[in-house]
Amino acid sequence: MKIIIAAGTGFLGRNLENYFLDKNYEVKILTRNPKRKNEIFWDAKTIGIWKDELEHADVLINLAGKSVDCRYNDKNRKEIYNSRIDSTRVLQKAIDKCQNLPRIWLNASSATIYVHSETHLNTEKNGIIGDDFSMNICKSWEKEFFKKGNQNIRKVALRTSIVLGKNGGAFPKFKQISKLGLGGKQGRGNQLMSWIHINDFCEAVNFIIENENLEGAINITAPKSLSNENMMGQIRKKIKVSFGIPSPVWLLELASVFIKTETELMLKSRNVYPEILLENGFKFQFNDFHQALMVLT
Repeated sequence: MKIIIAAGTGFLGRNLENYFLDKNYEVKILTRNPKRKNEIFWDAKTIGIWKDELEHADVLINLAGKSVDCRYNDKNRKEIYNSRIDSTRVLQKAIDKCQNLPRIWLNASSATIYVHSETHLNTEKNGIIGDDFSMNICKSWEKEFFKKGNQNIRKVALRTSIVLGKNGGAFPKFKQISKLGLGGKQGRGNQLMSWIHINDFCEAVNFIIENENLEGAINITAPKSLSNENMMGQIRKKIKVSFGIPSPVWLLELASVFIKTETELMLKSRNVYPEILLENGFKFQFNDFHQALMVLT
């Protein structure tokens, strides 16, 4: 099997590459800064020689998009939007020129598409999608992705929650602040954290590839969310830190200016449930946060 991963040099891309290489699949990476033999230059805006890699490929995975871990000023808002729309659009143009299409195209999306929810469980069928900058980015992203259908290619939008791994993603940051004694609840601490272990993320992607009945938007998240206060408490206990100073909203707002991020990333309650994966028989290796924590530390 031949896998193409667009923007595949980050945390998710590296782990997917290793996962598929372990299966003896051929993996090609589209990147702005190619350094290895299996990496091909693309600028995520214009068609180039990378288009030829799509011919006879089995799977296309697009992970392109500027990180949302930044201040939402006008410049960054524009880059967040354009990086997602432009990359999705140019891949569609390239596919339209292919004689032999990939059989499935998985495009990154985000569980952030759902509203802040402390009680309502957001499934693919019953999830509530709201109206703010982050949610509108996700809506525009998926609209561009699904705008055009190709008869012989299956499309899946990966509505991914926080992905946890030892060597990337959010977990090393949670662990670091906990070691500094700052690992108390953030805000009121009752916001629900939807998460998935990196191993289950890779397995879920492969599961979707192998199950030809799966298409559309799919939640990529563990089935058991937990409160921010509970999560931070479990981390402190596991790394044997006896206390964690709570961070009230006003302090988070102040700190976010200095570390150049947005409090939404810490305070939004993402109560997301992987209904489609579970209904189709996907088995999570890490169902709850305690299980994941055992291998993360």
